[in-house]
Amino acid sequence: MIETTERFLREIADKVGIDAVEEIHLFPPIRQGGVETGAAVIATSAQVGERHTVYSASYRLQLKGPDRGKWEVDVTAEADAPLLTVNDVVHGVMKRAGEQFEPERITGSELRSIVGDPSLHQAPSN
Repeated sequence: MIETTERFLREIADKVGIDAVEEIHLFPPIRQGGVETGAAVIATSAQVGERHTVYSASYRLQLKGPDRGKWEVDVTAEADAPLLTVNDVVHGVMKRAGEQFEPERITGSELRSIVGDPSLHQAPSN
């Protein structure tokens, strides 16, 4: 896994709480015009019945120019939905993009292995 992807996953874990992550669907990054962008769909276990809080996440990394190295991440709660619906949303994004890629699915336990000590990642306080 590349450093930028690990950095993005760490940011997601910090913002939603690593222990809450059920799964992440990580889309391949796009490099264009000296900028790399990436996106993910996250389902957390903060459940209401069978529903999970679903987040969208994106990053932007400036690769060239005077702002080289500038890093921006946005993680937004979008909806509460069952996991089956999350998978439908991911497949809809793939279809609209017209790409034949399959986003990488990362489980919560895989995420904890990738980013390390879960005590370092607390859920955000409201």
